[in-house]
Amino acid sequence: MNLAPVRWAVAGLGFSSAVTQLVLLRELLATFQGNELILGLLLGTWLLLTGIGTQLWRAGSMGESARLVRRNSESDGRRAAEDESVVHPADCSPRAPSVASLPGLAALQIWIALIPFAQVLAVRLGRDAVFLRGATLGLNQTVWSSLLVLAPYCLASGVFLTLASRAAGETNAARGVSTAYLADCLGSVIGGALFTFALVRWLDHLALLVVPSTVNLLLAALTLRRIARNRIAVLPLALAASLVACVAWLDPDALTTAWQSRPDRVVFRAQSPYGRLVVTESAGQLNFIENGLPLLSSRQIERAEEIAHIAMAQRPSARNVLLISGALSGAAGEILKYGVTNLTCVELDPAILEAGRRLLPERLTDRRLRVVNTDGRRYVQRGDGPYDLAIVDMPAPATAQLNRYYTAEFFAELGRVLESDGAVVFGLGQYDNYVSPELARMLASTARTLRLRFRTVLLLPAAKVWFLASDGPLTPSIAARLRQAGVSAQWMRPSYLDAMLTPERLAAVASAAELPAPVNSDFRPVLYFLHLRHWLSQFDVWLGAAAIVLGFSLAVYIARLSASAFAVFSGGFAGSGLEVALLLGVQVLYGSLYQQLGLIVTVFMAGLAVGAWLGGRQGSRADLRRLASVAFALAIYGILMPWMLTALAQMSPAGMPPWFGQVLLALLTAGLAVLVGLEFPLACRVERADVGTLASRLFCADFVGACVGAILAGALLIPILGVTAACGVAASLNALAGLRLLWRGRTSCTSSIQSS
Repeated sequence: MNLAPVRWAVAGLGFSSAVTQLVLLRELLATFQGNELILGLLLGTWLLLTGIGTQLWRAGSMGESARLVRRNSESDGRRAAEDESVVHPADCSPRAPSVASLPGLAALQIWIALIPFAQVLAVRLGRDAVFLRGATLGLNQTVWSSLLVLAPYCLASGVFLTLASRAAGETNAARGVSTAYLADCLGSVIGGALFTFALVRWLDHLALLVVPSTVNLLLAALTLRRIARNRIAVLPLALAASLVACVAWLDPDALTTAWQSRPDRVVFRAQSPYGRLVVTESAGQLNFIENGLPLLSSRQIERAEEIAHIAMAQRPSARNVLLISGALSGAAGEILKYGVTNLTCVELDPAILEAGRRLLPERLTDRRLRVVNTDGRRYVQRGDGPYDLAIVDMPAPATAQLNRYYTAEFFAELGRVLESDGAVVFGLGQYDNYVSPELARMLASTARTLRLRFRTVLLLPAAKVWFLASDGPLTPSIAARLRQAGVSAQWMRPSYLDAMLTPERLAAVASAAELPAPVNSDFRPVLYFLHLRHWLSQFDVWLGAAAIVLGFSLAVYIARLSASAFAVFSGGFAGSGLEVALLLGVQVLYGSLYQQLGLIVTVFMAGLAVGAWLGGRQGSRADLRRLASVAFALAIYGILMPWMLTALAQMSPAGMPPWFGQVLLALLTAGLAVLVGLEFPLACRVERADVGTLASRLFCADFVGACVGAILAGALLIPILGVTAACGVAASLNALAGLRLLWRGRTSCTSSIQSS
């Protein structure tokens, strides 16, 4: 049988899934203003629904099998029960699946090509139709909404994988499933790389989706041409041409963005590797919104004055000042009211700077202002300076990426670029005359982390709680310092400062900062977890019962897995969980360099493909012991990974080229992915089942394992216990899988000896 059409079809699915997943996750994060917990849940939902989709075909095929058995028994009478040739449920998949499966594959390809457009439109236009406009949605609404949005694509892709495996496995079930797995990995490599390095830079999300849609429609046309010549094959070609024309002429991204932003007027929109930026205008005020989160407003005077004057009051004679982020917030203009001769502002996203040059050019033209377009932490690691004052105007540590700016390691790096009595200033949390238990834990952890590097730490309660740290003196007398400096302000007047900095408020935040709390570090981002708890405390979360049901169902599912399927589950868990640890390592050690992050993801998918290819070449030599050895290798990998990441962290950024560490992390990623990819085809040869059952069983185990690994590692294990504990859980799970495989092999040998 010629497997080329099936391979191309599955490769098209892998390409489409990689691009569509990235687009839909970004759209959902922007719409629901998501954090890392939401990202983990969305990714887990994607994997779980795809795993369920692989089981849908199996459920349908079992019904078909029962009907075939019943029809045979009715026609043959009593002889059917005695005849060895009677069709059994496990063996009754229709013959010549290479032809019978093609119409179903083509139909699914057309569905997979078209449904992402409807999903993006539903996300953009449906939020305000279902929920109160402008309201912040909690965890409950986000989870159920994402389930409804992602299900049409994920379930169809799961069915497609099983159906394609059945088409490719007419004569050899293991070969068919392995072929589908390898083709899917190769397509994902191309899709992930093309999205990261090309498509997201040139096209908006809706225009970008035309690329995978066109690929799938062309493949559907080729599939239909094999069974119906050119009569039906014209349909997907016409659909592809219609999509291209619609996006080119109507510009649906502009239309839907205008709908989302009403009644404000959209004056700028851009797509960058860091997010989707939209700038709106309302009554002369410009509002910068990135990924659904408000960044700044041009008339937000109170924010600009508060951060600038609280910081500059500590060192009013500062000459060299570092401002991380906030290039357009207006803080730079307030800082330059003092005798600053050099203000260095570090801004990551080039789209923000482009919008600023077009819409707010006056905020970037002062000759004393130097704007650097790079990652803030990476800039600090280079050792530029020294600075009299460092101001960190970053959002709260709502994600592991943002947590990098609140860790002990970052504070130590800041200390190295400051003068001996230089100061660090940043804000955290919202303070409304009450320190909640969640906010108190955040303040205590941050204060304890700062004290590891700086002798003096001072907390000032204003709209935010402002942290000031230095080895020199610090003062809460902001109003007096402003009068001495002769600086005028519209918002930061003595009356406001007297109301904010009362003895009672100062004592409340100081008392909270003295509570016992863990240190926030790069590889144990506890502040990120504490911020999640603080965020969740604002909503009525009633997913407890659902979590219990899902946990119990997962336990039952794992208990019923065969030894080889459990190995695939454990490998999926390790692949997903350890990849989260590696991505954290890239962010922490080498800055928020999104191209490098995209490279890591692409390298992982390429490693899966290499592993699947190597496993497929094992032939009949693949047995339980080989599969067990791969599981043990993954366990060892999990044990060694924290040590390897720590070793990289201890290398001096100034003494080692950035590319060297990134290459090492890419090699670590490739090694992990090869082991995970190698496991799947080996399990295909160990597992005994017809092709449909084999495909649904192993694909489902892989997806569910990856789902659990992504959620547990990204949202719970790493933030609470750290990278070492998360890697230890993955290692233990794979060691258990290896032991179970060896036990199965031993019992099988014993049974064979006894029977002989």
